[in-house]
Amino acid sequence: MTIRIGNAPCSWGVEFAGDPRNPSWRTVLKENAEAGYTGIELGPVGFMPEDPAELGEALAEHDLELIGGVVFRPFHDPAAWDDVLDGTVRTCKALVAHGAQHLVLIDSISPRRAPTAGRVEEAEQMEKSEWLAYRDRIAEAARIGVDHGLTVGMHAHAAGFMDFEPELERLLDEVDESLLKICFDTGHHSYAGFDPVAFMGRHIGRISYMHFKDIDPKVKADVVANRTDFYKACGQGIFCNLGDGDVDFPAVREILLENGFEGWCTVEQDCDPTLDVRPVDDARANRDYLQSIGF
Repeated sequence: MTIRIGNAPCSWGVEFAGDPRNPSWRTVLKENAEAGYTGIELGPVGFMPEDPAELGEALAEHDLELIGGVVFRPFHDPAAWDDVLDGTVRTCKALVAHGAQHLVLIDSISPRRAPTAGRVEEAEQMEKSEWLAYRDRIAEAARIGVDHGLTVGMHAHAAGFMDFEPELERLLDEVDESLLKICFDTGHHSYAGFDPVAFMGRHIGRISYMHFKDIDPKVKADVVANRTDFYKACGQGIFCNLGDGDVDFPAVREILLENGFEGWCTVEQDCDPTLDVRPVDDARANRDYLQSIGF
């Protein structure tokens, strides 16, 4: 069995391609390699060059493999469908150009859900007709990815409409596995108030790709109680270094090993780019921790 460890631009605070606070894409590639990773995600399409020659040369310079890319756009908003399609198609083209495998779909943060991140019992639910249209938009984006030869995984995310475990399981029941698998994020599952190890035990056969993220339980309790905005929670350090939070990574490793999981597991430590931090230090500490437990 071969498990490979990568990282992603969000660990450098890159959430949106046009954010002026972003570090340069070349800095992210350089520091990612320096921290001991052999692969990296694309980040939001447009952050890294969409010219395959330019990006390919830089990846080769740092001996990095492109793992996949995320479409983090408002699947919940029918008026934003053209924007979602734009992100989906451009990301697919970029991934195919570099031989990457994983297309990850994430419903971005909704103002209707932001106040109840981590509070499943209080969160607004879609009406049946809204859910069906939402589900079908996700399925269509997944179909585009599959048509490009990619493996597509749904990623639950705090403060979107695909946040809590029952929503993810409902989607998996209603969209065929040939189209849609799971990109499983350990930290967002914990943030939502559910047990990531238990979920993995039930659904490991459908998990095609892993995002490794940890959650500080004290910060989580505070931000849930105070209904703190997701990005403010990032600034408060809810996503701590791996091994310092409430995710049982040795148990995660055991499930992956027992079930013959092969491929990439990508570290994601969302951070606030305005803070006086050195993301490369956290990236290196996370790689060291994973090595210490056998990854």
